[in-house]
Amino acid sequence: MRLKTTLNGKTFQFRDIKDVLAKANEPKSGDRFQGIAAESVTERVAAKIVLSELTVGDLTENPIIPYELDEVTRVNIDGLNRHQYEAKKNMTIGQLREWILSHKTTQEDLIRSSRAFTGEVAAAVAKIMSAMDLVYGARKINVVTRCNTAIGQRGTLSFRCQTNSTTDDPETIVMGLMEGVSYGSGDACLGINPVEDNVESTRRIADGVYNFMSKNEIPTQVVVLSHMTTQMKAMEQGAPLSMIFQSIAGTQAANDNFGVNRKLVEEAYILAKQRGTSVGPNLLYFETGQGSEVSIGADLGVDEMTLEARTYGFGRYFNPFMVNNVSGFIGPETLYDGKEMIRANLEDHFMGKLMGLPMGMAPCFTNHTSITQDDQEMATMLLNTAGANFYMGVPVGDDVMLAYQDTSFHNDAALRELSRRKPAPEFHKWMMKRGLMDENGVLTELAGDGSIFLK
Repeated sequence: MRLKTTLNGKTFQFRDIKDVLAKANEPKSGDRFQGIAAESVTERVAAKIVLSELTVGDLTENPIIPYELDEVTRVNIDGLNRHQYEAKKNMTIGQLREWILSHKTTQEDLIRSSRAFTGEVAAAVAKIMSAMDLVYGARKINVVTRCNTAIGQRGTLSFRCQTNSTTDDPETIVMGLMEGVSYGSGDACLGINPVEDNVESTRRIADGVYNFMSKNEIPTQVVVLSHMTTQMKAMEQGAPLSMIFQSIAGTQAANDNFGVNRKLVEEAYILAKQRGTSVGPNLLYFETGQGSEVSIGADLGVDEMTLEARTYGFGRYFNPFMVNNVSGFIGPETLYDGKEMIRANLEDHFMGKLMGLPMGMAPCFTNHTSITQDDQEMATMLLNTAGANFYMGVPVGDDVMLAYQDTSFHNDAALRELSRRKPAPEFHKWMMKRGLMDENGVLTELAGDGSIFLK
């Protein structure tokens, strides 16, 4: 492998692939915090040149964390389709970029090749792409999954209705769901973050949400985002959960911190198949986001974008129903401003789709960053153009429990109209039956009136 190049009369020599990947990354505060970012624009361009000349095989056979030392590396590599990998391994990263963006390369080609790439490869090709490349490349790929209902189909745009309560009060949560569902939010799932991570709260919330869903015959999924082990215990005790959620990361050290590993996820899938309230076959929900590893000191000197792509290689192994990316949630120590947040979201969406995942996006921010609502909305509209499967639906865009800003029910409706996309088919039929939406996916005057569910 050649790890040096000369640019503007200066020779740049990189230590290893990990160094090249870090230096080729677009500016991110997490990389600067680690001290691994390029020191100049020229060095960044030099790293991109070197990276573009490495092959798919170079990056796959030389993972940034050794196979024998890291479970995430093992799952990335064990999850490869060897036939597809052999067909692509001699491509340079530059050639891979051209192949992805070529008019001759179809969605079927890209879906078929999704298990040819590890996270390192997906990150590498994204690092040499512009913003429009990332949007265009992702737009070509549609990943459809099914839990109770299917999301990700062409011409559809789905939302997770997230009406959290500061006291885990099911009545408050359901009142919020009434409003959200009336706006057309919730066809991806009715998903609630509990304040207290225990079986009692998880069961209480699940019961309240499931009863609301069942009483009104809403075709969707129920999930409570406590820890995977808590949900498993609740499900064993009869909690009516449709699928099981877990946050995952790009190193074994970070996953250890999250309390998750391959064996546990496999056990959770089996339990959801046996005890869950949905038919599947996709029964898991993962949440990810650039910077989680560096925020807990589990990055091992790897740049946050590459770690995010490795996370997708881990999640892909389990064929999830949903993957929700929340880059921007942690704070300025990982993504400093709106420009960094927008770029990270475009990268993540593209990398996840390239690796065959059903990517939902939550461009978001907390109040201690310089990211603004305009930055968040620009990211959301770009990702809508790129074909994201789903977004969040949060009352007025401000989560009162998690204390961060995300997409609102009104944003959700606007995004559907802008892209002329409809809810998931079963949900769309239900909305029309309730008089909340017309056949073209446009909300009626009745939309937003949650009191209809009290009559």
